[in-house]
Formats: sequence, C-alpha cells, structure tokens
Amino acid sequence: QVQLVESGGGLVQAGGSLRLSCAASGRTFSSYAMGWFRQAPGKEREFVATISLSGGRTYYADSLKGRFTISRDNAKNTVYLQMNSLKPEDTAVYYCAAVYGSHWYPGPGLPREYDYWGQGTQVTVSS
Repeated sequence: QVQLVESGGGLVQAGGSLRLSCAASGRTFSSYAMGWFRQAPGKEREFVATISLSGGRTYYADSLKGRFTISRDNAKNTVYLQMNSLKPEDTAVYYCAAVYGSHWYPGPGLPREYDYWGQGTQVTVSS
C-alpha cells in the first residue's frame, strides 16, 4: 500500500501561483512513478503531469506545458506540482497518484492506470 496526502491547494487570483505537495508513505516511494490529475465539477478526471521514478523524465498535458512543473524529492517521499499563471479554468480538485515503476510511460496516462490515489486538494482561481 502507498498512502498519498496532498496539500497546498487554496484560493488564488488569476495570474497567481500555487505549489501543491503530495507526501507518500508506505512502500518504497522511489519504486513508483507519480502523476497529477485534476477534476473540475461536472467533468471527468483529466491528466495533468507525470514524472518518472528518478524524476529525470516528465510529461505534461499539452494545454499546461510552460505553466505547470512537476518534480519529486525521493529523500522526502514527496512530489510537487508548481502551477504558475493560473487561470479560472484551472479550478479543480487536484489529485496525486502513484503507479508502479515498470508500468509507467512518458505519456498522458489514464486514471485507471494508476494504482494509488490521494484524497485531493481544492484549487480555486478567481477572475
């Protein structure tokens, strides 16, 4: 089992920044690739970004490239999502997720491909 706990969400004005954190516990963090997804009201959960076991490879949703950055610190068992130039359409619940390393690929993963999920953190961007 891997337990994931997100933090760092909140209310921010358009153009502002937030950094989300996801702390992992349980099995060896460095054995799992990590991803961020988001879900807006009435919409399906969508892929945001993913990062490899070592952090050396990343992949982003095309619409978010250049504004969002995913990173990880294996010594702290934590993955981050830095979000800049936020827009009202970024408003959603953001979830981190873990997938066993051998199942990871540098592409827009589907939620069903991930093994463990956090409870989510709300991000609200006001106009």
